[in-house]
Amino acid sequence: MLKKISFFLVRKYRHSTIPQTYILIMDVLLFVVAFFLMEAFRVNGLASLHIRGMLVKFVISLMLTLIFYFGSGSYKSIIRHAGITDIYKILIATVGPAFLCWMVNIVNNQFRPPIIHSAYLLSYREALMLYAILAVLLTISRLLLQRVYNSFFRRRRQVSNIVIYGAGAAGIIAYNALKQEPNVDYRIVAFIDDDMSKVNQELNGVPVLRARTVLNPKFIGQKKIKQLIIAIPTIRVLHKQAITNKALDLGLSVRAVPHASTWLNGTFSANQIQDIKIEDLLERESIKLDNVNIVREVADKVILVTGAAGSIGSEICRQLITYKPRLVVMLDQAESPMYDLQFELRSTYADRLDQMAFVIANVKDRARMEEVFKLYRPQLVYHAAAYKHVPFMEENPYEAVYINVFGTRNIADLSIKYGVQKFVMISTDKAVNPTNVMGATKRMAEIYIQSRSTDQTHFVTTRFGNVLGSNGSVIPLFKKQLAAGGPLTVTHKDIIRYFMTIPEACNLVLEAGAMGEGGDIFVFDMGKPVRIYDMARKMIQLSGMQGIEIKEIGLRPGEKLYEELLATKENNIPTYHPKIMRAQVRKYPLEAIDREYGELWTVLEGMDDMQIVAKMKAIVPEFLSNNSIYCKLDTSTPPHLSALNE
Repeated sequence: MLKKISFFLVRKYRHSTIPQTYILIMDVLLFVVAFFLMEAFRVNGLASLHIRGMLVKFVISLMLTLIFYFGSGSYKSIIRHAGITDIYKILIATVGPAFLCWMVNIVNNQFRPPIIHSAYLLSYREALMLYAILAVLLTISRLLLQRVYNSFFRRRRQVSNIVIYGAGAAGIIAYNALKQEPNVDYRIVAFIDDDMSKVNQELNGVPVLRARTVLNPKFIGQKKIKQLIIAIPTIRVLHKQAITNKALDLGLSVRAVPHASTWLNGTFSANQIQDIKIEDLLERESIKLDNVNIVREVADKVILVTGAAGSIGSEICRQLITYKPRLVVMLDQAESPMYDLQFELRSTYADRLDQMAFVIANVKDRARMEEVFKLYRPQLVYHAAAYKHVPFMEENPYEAVYINVFGTRNIADLSIKYGVQKFVMISTDKAVNPTNVMGATKRMAEIYIQSRSTDQTHFVTTRFGNVLGSNGSVIPLFKKQLAAGGPLTVTHKDIIRYFMTIPEACNLVLEAGAMGEGGDIFVFDMGKPVRIYDMARKMIQLSGMQGIEIKEIGLRPGEKLYEELLATKENNIPTYHPKIMRAQVRKYPLEAIDREYGELWTVLEGMDDMQIVAKMKAIVPEFLSNNSIYCKLDTSTPPHLSALNE
């Protein structure tokens, strides 16, 4: 029978909250208990009480306490979610009347006869005792009700033993949020902290330990820990990565408390704790830029950005808008991405609509490009338009050359014709010792614009590796494969790549563009290369999915195991910015370049892929194909452009 009643109560009241009226009645009853305990302690037993004086004191102090109950709203809380704020309200409801009694006593002692007879007034000692007892009772009542709810009324779906890295304010907030989570019974086994003054102490009864004490197989196994939560919102990137890598190696899932500025309505709940993503493990410490240089370069200028709808081009546009240019002309041939960019920027910068222009056009269309230059008269050009996908360009060298080489030539020539002050081209590390058509076309574009600098128009090249989150990058591919249940495919187990975030890359593009003086090729510090196989393994670990296979499928046509930022005959010299270096590259005679590129145009008109690639190899001698049908062209040694410079 008792079991049936318990089951009925649990089912009926699991999702209910105690009405505020009931809580207020409970708090009044607790006041009664506190008052009589105070009187009993004061006179060593109830037998000695003066009934009339006691009743008057009781009524006056009860009325005073009710005023502070209503004022603090201590009875309005949802008990099962009570926390620090509710303790604060209890303190107001108890310290307030005690302080008021103290003040009345002070005033009362100044008058003879007193304003209020001392028999009807709580003394200093009585007020202190009464409200200290009441504060304890109110707090204990909340804790007991929480315990009853958690033990009998709260539905438990799973149990998860976790550790929290960070015993500061964020750690406590995370602890409280996790304990209120209705669907998971989070059991916090330990806090981890690097501050030795906190180690071996306790927070809410949970020990604070050193990282090496917790993050080892023995401790994790004994305590059956499943998850680590990083609760240091301002943690340095490298420290966060080290913690995450260690936890993943121990088989833990890893999540993090975001910065307080991202909390919903300034409050935090367990569902706001974020999963660690692979991007977090590849991120680097934020770079510091001399924005004065960029402002001087772009403020009040008309700027043309080609390839504006792409990953790099769109971020360049976002950043340029913040530097108050006169006009940013955003040009791309991709209609849908351009519409998305237009909608985003017009929504974000509704007060700067007159600083934006959106143009649908293809850089290989010389007549259309001339129309754009004639209409807008740009002073700066950021040329990001290009085909970038290695396998596609290996199959379509005609399009690769047409866009990447002659599209660049169109924009460069028009920049000179219409008096552009500076032309900044976005290149790639694949242009260095290229093994594929795409990389070779970018190197040819570099060669062409490097030879074009004049006193009026300065040409600058920026060269960097892969960017996180770009269209067609490996991370979105892995995410799709994970969503499909695997396998994750890598072309080679030893393949490595450099990675940089899109905002970081674009920041450096703007900075390098500002420092360029013409004919420069700038290379960016890409940090340490990342093994793609390791990246795939960590993505599987971060996903929490078990048994996902990593499949090696072989190098794609034109792909190489590792990328370089400098060719074997190049060197670099530092600039004032530690992340940007100036490459010392080979220079080619202008007449030879014009002749060779003219011949390439003639070959292009024939639309014969083999002849097109053969001519490319003549212009770029270091272009040696890899895993491609064009490898056979490397067995012969045709005359090439470099010979004209020797």
